[in-house]
Amino acid sequence: MPVCNRHESFGTETLPPSNTDVIQGTLDMLILKTLSLQPLHGYGIARRIEQVSREVFRVNPGSLLTALKRLERAGLLASSWKQTENGRRAKYYALTPAGGRRLEHETEEWYRRSAAVGRLLGAEG
Repeated sequence: MPVCNRHESFGTETLPPSNTDVIQGTLDMLILKTLSLQPLHGYGIARRIEQVSREVFRVNPGSLLTALKRLERAGLLASSWKQTENGRRAKYYALTPAGGRRLEHETEEWYRRSAAVGRLLGAEG
């Protein structure tokens, strides 16, 4: 398979390079999982997701802020202002009990759906 500068070629088709955006619909689950380990500020959440995914996923700051506000309004996260390790004030987010229950539900759904996709990809004619 020849690889061009920015695109991969498959037969006669040229596909864009791998996308590192978080898969649509999974950002909430990834935030909840990240915060189940420890409270973090927004930048810390984004970095943790990038590090644990081994840079496969990159979190758009605007999308992250929107998701954090939505999750907090839904009662799945609590927040408080604290000093960061470098002395700046930042809003730290923590998982609530309702957030833990939602994470459990979304994790089960993720495994169920990814298993279904696996079956479809493994299906033969």
